[in-house]
Amino acid sequence: MYTFKDFYHNTVELSFEKHPFSPNPKHVWVICKYKDQWLLTDHQRRGYEFPGGKVEEGESPEQAAVREVLEETGGSVSSINYLGQYRVTGKDKIIIKNIYFANIGELLTQQHYFETNGPVLFKDFPPSIKKDRRFSFIMRDEVFSHSLSYLNSIVKDAK
Repeated sequence: MYTFKDFYHNTVELSFEKHPFSPNPKHVWVICKYKDQWLLTDHQRRGYEFPGGKVEEGESPEQAAVREVLEETGGSVSSINYLGQYRVTGKDKIIIKNIYFANIGELLTQQHYFETNGPVLFKDFPPSIKKDRRFSFIMRDEVFSHSLSYLNSIVKDAK
């Protein structure tokens, strides 16, 4: 379990265990790979970030993750795996998000990408991503860095 402060000084607890905070979180965040590149979206207000959002009524978190990827990037998910979960405790509310890793089979052109400007591909992330204002605050805190390290350890262990 990791505990730290986010960009807004909220307390964040991050775990790579199965649903440590809620079996039914209301938010999802999806780390995506498409043809050996990272697939992000260009959020109109926040900048570059992995897709994600709210779980809608009657939808499982995994279904929400697949939908959010399609809506925000045009990415068609070919496989998706649960990675972990985090809880953000703010002054007014608590947000719990599942983190997924998705492989994208194809990028489909969308008529609109909701609150985003559509897909953005990166071969690598800049080493100074925490200070790079092109990226959303979501990409500049420790949820991203710990999730990427955890994902890399899973890949190494699988080889």
